[in-house]
Parts: sequence; structure tokens; C-alpha cells
Amino acid sequence: MRKVAIYGKGGIGKSTTTQNTVAGLSEMGKKVMVVGCDPKADSTRLLLGGLAQRSVLDTLREEGEDVELDDIRTEGFCESLCVESGGPEPGVGCAGRGIITSINLLEQLGAYDKDENLDYVFYDVLGDVVCGGFAMPIRDGKAEEIYIVCSGEMMAMYAANNICKGILKFAESGNVRLGGLICNSRKVDNEKEMIQEFAKRLGTQMIHFVPRDNDVQRAEINRKTVIEWNPECGQASEYRQLAQSINENDQFVIPKPLKIPELESLLLEYGLFN
Repeated sequence: MRKVAIYGKGGIGKSTTTQNTVAGLSEMGKKVMVVGCDPKADSTRLLLGGLAQRSVLDTLREEGEDVELDDIRTEGFCESLCVESGGPEPGVGCAGRGIITSINLLEQLGAYDKDENLDYVFYDVLGDVVCGGFAMPIRDGKAEEIYIVCSGEMMAMYAANNICKGILKFAESGNVRLGGLICNSRKVDNEKEMIQEFAKRLGTQMIHFVPRDNDVQRAEINRKTVIEWNPECGQASEYRQLAQSINENDQFVIPKPLKIPELESLLLEYGLFN
């Protein structure tokens, strides 16, 4: 079983990218479980046809500790398995605790056991690894492959570099490794070339460049992944290629984060501020 976590700046498209990648892998016949680690609990809705899945924390609040695996896990597109960690009541507690509670409960209920025959488990994780709860998938070895969704925008690259610092820290004491950057294009000037160079300096690869396409929004309005909504469109092919690249990937590295002046120099070199 391959344990994958998707990180990136808030609003960069992590959840959309994760769900469309899971759809591609599931379509290939892989058995995939995706665990949403965002308090908004919106990491699986496209796989579930827009269904607002009840989160692990909501289930525990409403039903107590006596829950079954089927109470917190729902089957989605192409037999993918969907879990939402959820978060605390607004204004109360730490959102990262939901991730810890969710993963521990999934383990207790046997979600990762060999007889589940999982090929992949994906964690869709909110934002940077600045909070202990959000860092749990890499800190405690729950995830071993990290992919960072970014774009050619300055703050997206800054966040990606910051995440690499977290990976570096936890790689020294565990098996977590960076599998590559996924560029979710914002149509920034020289974006593809800039992210390729950024990846090179980090010691990794740009595993796929996902072009910006309105079919993504059209699919989301229809509450589906692109692959389910319009399997013949070009954007569906892009997500299939991303899923295939991840499935075939064997380049896992300890990243070499850039210092801020070097990152700014890279942005200037590729004309972002010219």
C-alpha cells in the first residue's frame, strides 16, 4: 500500500487535484482510500457526487465512541473509499486534532489492514505544515510520498518551499520523501519553465503540469470529477496522465529547500515581476 499526502497553499486546488487524481487511479483499477484532512470536509465531494459526507468528528460527537468503519467511510466514484476528518466546532479547539483523531480511529477500525487490499491511501492536507496536527501524516509516518500542488504565483511557491522544510525535518527521522511538484497552472508567464527549474533546485521533479481549463469548473458545478463528468475531454486526459505519472513514479527525494533570496531570484529570473 502506497501512502500519499497532497500538500500546498490554501486555495491552490489541492482537493480538486487530489480527487481527480484518485478518479484516474480508480479508473485504472487501483483500490484507493482518500482521507480529507481539511476542517471544511470538502475533500471527497466530487467523488461522492456532491454528497456532504458526515465527518469523523461529527460522527463521534453525535454517536459517541461506538462506531463502525461504514459509519465514517463511504464508497465513491469507481469504488474509491472516502473519509472526511472534519474539524471542531467553530471557534473551539484545534483543527489539526481532527486529523489525529480520524487517522487513529481508522487504524483501530482496520481501514488499513491487509484484507482491505488498498493500493493507495491519499491524505488531502490543509495548507502548510506549520501545525502539529496538519503535519501528522508525515510526522508519524502515515504518509511516505508527498506531492506538493503549486503554481507560478509567488505565495504558492513560497508555501511549497516551506512545506519542503517540513519534509526535510521529518525525513531525518522517518521514511517520508518528496515525490514531486504538481503545477496547477494559473497561466503565469513562463510558469511551466519556472516550476521545472524550481523543482530542479529543490532536487525533485515537476511530475505533471495541469493546464488551466474551464472544464474543471464545469465538472465541479455538476458535482463530479472531470473524468466522471466528461471522460473524453482534454482535461480528463491530463488527470489520467497525472495519475499514471504518480503510479509509475520511483523518484523520491529529501528536498533541498531554497533560501528566500534564492527563491526571489528565481521569480525575477523568469520574469514574474518584469
